Amino acid sequence: MTSPREHRPREHRPREHRPREHRPSRHRPRRTRLRRTRLRRTRLRPTDLLRLGMIGPRTRKTRSALSALGICLGIAAVIAVTGISFSNQAHLLARLDQLGSNLITVSPGKGADQQPVPLPATAEKMLADIAPVQQVTATGATKAQVYRNDLVPPQQTGSITVLAARLNLLDVLHATVRSGRWLDGASESLPVTVLGDQAAQRLGVTASGERVWLGGQSFIVTGILAPNELAPEIGTAALVGWPQATAHLGADGTAATVYLRSHPERVPDVQAVAGATADPASPSTVAVSRPSDLLTARSEAKSALTGLVLALAAVALLVGGVGIANTMVVSVMERRGEVGLRRALGARGGQIAVQFLLEAVLMGLIGGLAGLLLGGLTVYGYALAQDWPASIPLPVLVAGPLVSVLVAAVAGIYPALRAARASPTDALRST
Repeated sequence: MTSPREHRPREHRPREHRPREHRPSRHRPRRTRLRRTRLRRTRLRPTDLLRLGMIGPRTRKTRSALSALGICLGIAAVIAVTGISFSNQAHLLARLDQLGSNLITVSPGKGADQQPVPLPATAEKMLADIAPVQQVTATGATKAQVYRNDLVPPQQTGSITVLAARLNLLDVLHATVRSGRWLDGASESLPVTVLGDQAAQRLGVTASGERVWLGGQSFIVTGILAPNELAPEIGTAALVGWPQATAHLGADGTAATVYLRSHPERVPDVQAVAGATADPASPSTVAVSRPSDLLTARSEAKSALTGLVLALAAVALLVGGVGIANTMVVSVMERRGEVGLRRALGARGGQIAVQFLLEAVLMGLIGGLAGLLLGGLTVYGYALAQDWPASIPLPVLVAGPLVSVLVAAVAGIYPALRAARASPTDALRST
């Protein structure tokens, strides 16, 4: 009889670690594709360009200041020459206008029978409605005669006439009172008179307050006029107020002579229409005075001064442009190491050119603004010393800085291109 099997604990044997066999995969291995990334060119922002342009003026302050001073003096010369010339021209033209270059005289002409044809009663008002006409005044004829006293024979008139005068006669003719005073609203209806310089001399009147015999009654002399070259006819006349002349001296109220002050540039136009305006029915019987020779002198003086200003301005700008070009060329030669280092670090030639061009433009702008200020002060100071009206044309004030920037840009083109074409290796080797 067999004995049962003895139960024995089973020994634990550690399994041997066998490396797992690498079985080939059924799938194909993935191919990694390398993407080619393009390097984008760096572009400088406007603020970066401005900082680059300020490198030269900040690091070389003395040279930049001298360059700006050159363009400053050029622009200041342009402003000063232009302003002083225009101020002198304004003073000259004002004097010419004061002498009568824009004064037109309308008076009765002669008809077919060679007799004077009076102006219509509406002539003065119609002439005042012409657009370029700025001032209008008139004198009227009377039937009165003037004497020193009532004892003088009537035939001894002394070639003195009695004229009715508007209150603005002296303003339009730019006449002055040598002594006494002119007629006003209160005295034009009273028996008072103002004598011309020659009339006072012939009557023996030396001061205001004396009496003369005029139209059969005594008149008080309130003033004596100074000589006037524009209207010599008032120098031999006794002038009375318009209401007094029509009421007591036989004046019919119509104008015998009309004086016009027109815009200086529109004198020929006013002259062309004055006859037909004063008497539309018969313009040929109206005598219209031609502008004096002073008008021709006025236009010639204006053209001559304008040509002189343009010539001097061109010379001054040329000098300023040459100064900036010279300074920028020297700056490029001295900064070859900086240019080479920037090119070696990746800066393109266009960026180098823009840097130096901006430096030139900034110096031109600073010099232009400083020249504008300096030239303006010079003009106003000189005009004040000469008692002239200071005049600087607005286009010149605006164009001064703009022209300085343009001249500086043109002057900086060659140095900027020269810096852009510099080889990095040659530039670095020269340091």
